[in-house]
Amino acid sequence: MRTRHILLAVGLTLVWGLNFVVMEVGLRHFPPLFFVAARFALAAFPALLFVGGPGVPWRKVLLAGATLGAGQYALLLTGMRAGMPAGLTSLVVQVQAVFTAVLAVTLLGERFTRRRIVGMVVAFAGLALIATDLGPGGPVGAFLLVVGSAFFWSVGNIVVRKASPPDSLRFMVWLSAVTAPPMLAFSLAVEGVPRLEFSVEGGLALLYVAFISTLAGFAVWGFLLKRYDASVVSPTALMVPVFGMSSAALFIGEQITPFRLAAGVLIICGVLYAGTRPRRTPAPTTSTSPAPASSEGETGENKVRATEMM
Repeated sequence: MRTRHILLAVGLTLVWGLNFVVMEVGLRHFPPLFFVAARFALAAFPALLFVGGPGVPWRKVLLAGATLGAGQYALLLTGMRAGMPAGLTSLVVQVQAVFTAVLAVTLLGERFTRRRIVGMVVAFAGLALIATDLGPGGPVGAFLLVVGSAFFWSVGNIVVRKASPPDSLRFMVWLSAVTAPPMLAFSLAVEGVPRLEFSVEGGLALLYVAFISTLAGFAVWGFLLKRYDASVVSPTALMVPVFGMSSAALFIGEQITPFRLAAGVLIICGVLYAGTRPRRTPAPTTSTSPAPASSEGETGENKVRATEMM
């Protein structure tokens, strides 16, 4: 990657890492389900008037909205409201990549390699360490909600893999559009009519998650994926929990214990190990013809694989 694109990728992971702290700030002013609905409503309108159609079948857009949108963020913000720390949340949700690997084997017929199994065991060891660190009196229920959020994220990854949207930003705008109305109805049914009072802090938090984290974030992500293989871009997303935990410690005083540091190393290493392929030494050949170029199908698979890290 070029230097300016590396800096762009690092800036994006900083935005997404800080997003967890911003969501925790937003939860001081909005009920979690309403916050989800408002986020996607702002991300969709008026952007959908300018981006054109989603470029994929509508049933796949609806399914992605139900999983990547409603399911993931409803559980995520409910878990954070129930007591799951912001920085720790940014780390725990990374196990979505492991869940995605399991679902890809089950639903897409991919192979369960020894590398994937080892990576999954290491990542789940990190999760177990976090559960131990929380202790019996800690927010275990909130922790399980965040793990559930990671699972919904992984299901959405499979949906996006099969849909293969041609434009990630346009797809995200329409995903937001189909997520906002049912989430608003669900919020009104469960949380009731919210008592909204104008707050600069709450308003800025909502604008950040809708426009900076969602729209601008996925625009940058799509920009990078158009120029580089997913195998180059995806690993940069592992910096998200690094920025998430450090910003939570810096801005809201969240404690980083040795257990959490060890858990972070296990989860990140497990996800990275399971999601990469070992280098293979090319077999010697006597042919003088040039090596065949990689097929379009392989390139497409690499592009879609990046969704696991988003």
